[in-house]
Amino acid sequence: MDKWNSTSVHDFILMGLTDSEETQLIFFLVFLLIYLITVLGNAGMILIIRLDPQLHTPMYFFLTHLSFLDLSYSSSITPKNLQNLLCSNKSISFLGCFTQMFFFVVFVAAECLLLSLMAYDRYVAICNPLHYPVIMSTRLCSALLAGSYVIGFVDSTVNVVFMSRLHFCKSNVIQHFFCDISPILALSCSDTFEVELIIYICGGSNLVLSLIIISLSYLSILSTILKINSTEGKKKALSTCASHLLGVTIFYSTMIFTYLKPKTSYSLGRDQVASVFYTIVIPMLNPLIYSLRNKEVKSAVVRILQKREGSRQLK
Repeated sequence: MDKWNSTSVHDFILMGLTDSEETQLIFFLVFLLIYLITVLGNAGMILIIRLDPQLHTPMYFFLTHLSFLDLSYSSSITPKNLQNLLCSNKSISFLGCFTQMFFFVVFVAAECLLLSLMAYDRYVAICNPLHYPVIMSTRLCSALLAGSYVIGFVDSTVNVVFMSRLHFCKSNVIQHFFCDISPILALSCSDTFEVELIIYICGGSNLVLSLIIISLSYLSILSTILKINSTEGKKKALSTCASHLLGVTIFYSTMIFTYLKPKTSYSLGRDQVASVFYTIVIPMLNPLIYSLRNKEVKSAVVRILQKREGSRQLK
């Protein structure tokens, strides 16, 4: 970050999604509603898991942190976007822009790895049920989770340090609603080949590693399910994976579409739609996916409400 002073750009302008004031107001109301649902949904999921002892298992331990990461990376983007939709001044400082990018990449990279850990957890639960408590110990779960945060931190630090060393003398107008990697690379007047290569190696290796773990886990799960004789047993095994598989499919499809391509193929409209989906919509969907399709979470909500009702009657 020592070359920031050598560039003529001291702040950036976030152009957002549209120039129309009427459309901006509509977007503000829609995104505000989505963000409120995101905050309530993810905070509620964390609270339910914390309050109900029956959900203190590795699966829900990881799910707690999934909700935390969804809430965190959505909060690193949405409040600034909401502000820009209402205000005429859409500037963001150079430091503020790279700070936003840093935290966004940390949380997204950690979530990629967390989703693969959740797949591994389902693999152990279905393929090695008798050894599940021993394999998925509290110590191992904590170590795996810490590893995902550390890798996300390192990945983000490398990205931000190398990108901040670029020169930005062409323009300070970011054709996006947040400080994302592709539109900022497009503004640089430096040769970005080496920086792009480093970003693709860091981000790509993270993504590929996660996809390999998920793919191998679900191939093993599928093989085990096919060996189950009863239809009821197969349905029960599949139901434990359905929510996670749906969440993985939505998250990774948009991430791959947006990032695994050179900056020359960056398309303003198409990439913005994809970005809105994974930065704003997906954090709202995950609590719905994991709660509405999960009988254990529904039962936990009932138990918590019954306890509260019982404590009120005692008073």
